[in-house]
Amino acid sequence: MALTELQIRQVKPKEKRFSLSDGRGLLLEIHPNGAKYWICRVKVNGKEKRKHIGSYPALGLKEARIKAAEERVRLFNPELKKEKFIFGEIAAEWLEKRMNDKKASYLRTVNLRLNRYILPELKNMPVNEITSGTVLNLCRKIEARGTLETAARVKVLIGQIFRYAIATDRAENDPTAGLKGALKTRNSKHMATLTKPSDIALLMKNINAYPHAVVRCALKFSALTFCRPGEIRHAEWNEIDFENREWRIPAEKMKMKRVHIVPLATQAIEVLIFLRDLTGKGRWLFPSARMDGRPMSENTVRVALRSMGYSNEQMTAHGFRGMASTRLNEMGWPPDVIERQLAHAERNSVRAAYNHAEYLPERQKMMQFWADYLDEITNQRY
Repeated sequence: MALTELQIRQVKPKEKRFSLSDGRGLLLEIHPNGAKYWICRVKVNGKEKRKHIGSYPALGLKEARIKAAEERVRLFNPELKKEKFIFGEIAAEWLEKRMNDKKASYLRTVNLRLNRYILPELKNMPVNEITSGTVLNLCRKIEARGTLETAARVKVLIGQIFRYAIATDRAENDPTAGLKGALKTRNSKHMATLTKPSDIALLMKNINAYPHAVVRCALKFSALTFCRPGEIRHAEWNEIDFENREWRIPAEKMKMKRVHIVPLATQAIEVLIFLRDLTGKGRWLFPSARMDGRPMSENTVRVALRSMGYSNEQMTAHGFRGMASTRLNEMGWPPDVIERQLAHAERNSVRAAYNHAEYLPERQKMMQFWADYLDEITNQRY
């Protein structure tokens, strides 16, 4: 029975990986972490072959059906395979060659970028039909989402695959070579942040070792909630709902002047429980060190980051937002869910009329996932 978009969106993960069939060899594979992947299953000479053709929602149902049909044609036409070298096959081979000499965190990041951004566009294209314009259009789609650094890294990754194809006599040139200066550059003054897993891991280790307990909690809370620095500094104890594990920020404190709910992961609750013994009798979660009834100074987190060795061009108090946004986008979380958690403005007036709890179940899962991810990479050795 053919799948529907509604069925795909609503299907829940289980303890073990399982698949749903759309017919004609197209499967949707659901992993325990909620990730959904399209698989094309074809029998060739009596043997079953399975090909990963993309991830959902980056590759929608209609597009997956088209790609599955193209894959079936390619597998049953050996002459096509002889005449043209397919980008997806070369990318898989290139990645396999790097399995033994690269760290797991690097391979995970490369897989995410391949499956989310590159393969949905280029997987079934012959390498010698991919032009500089093809790559530029792909990267500009990523730029349009505001993730400029990701666009640049995707370009570099495509270039690495093409240089491998050239070295193995399957491509004539590298289309990324002509794109120098064609992509936007990140304005580090306003968007300074860390996005490499190893850099994020080191940052979290530095935060855990920061000697001032209240400031350490403010830094951790910033990383776990990725709210605006002003929202963090002005957080009040009466806004924290421990029972429902939520921080409800009043509309008057928000940039968009509407109530914002921040789901609190287990790790965020643990920070608050520890902090409550230090500042719980007062109004502010993070009071001024001068004990003058005001919240923490806007310079406190900045000074703490500088004392850890981070310059203003490397990391800022606002950078926790960019850090989470970039990584979560790369790890496949729906952009609408991320943007709602960031409390960005909704440009569509109809969508903006939704209540303040929009996407709350998805955001609860995402915030716990993010907290667990920070723990995981912090405990890894780099």
